[in-house]
Amino acid sequence: MVTPQEHQIEVSVHDTGTGIPAGHLSKLFRIDSKYSLPGTDQEKRSGLGLILSKEFVEKHDGKIWVESVPGTGSTFRFTLPL
Repeated sequence: MVTPQEHQIEVSVHDTGTGIPAGHLSKLFRIDSKYSLPGTDQEKRSGLGLILSKEFVEKHDGKIWVESVPGTGSTFRFTLPL
């Protein structure tokens, strides 16, 4: 028997940047909630890339999420059906 998870691919991107506090993770993929911290080189971020990524992934019946530890880094993951 084939489970639905066997018909999808999961992609993950990990960084060793500044990380994101748990209380802010839910704001990352929302257009109505602005959240941004400077990067490791103090570069500015708009957050628009994550919003666009979420739209793309969900339009293709996938899921997107992030796991993060402040001071350690973040792992962004998404799934798409095969």
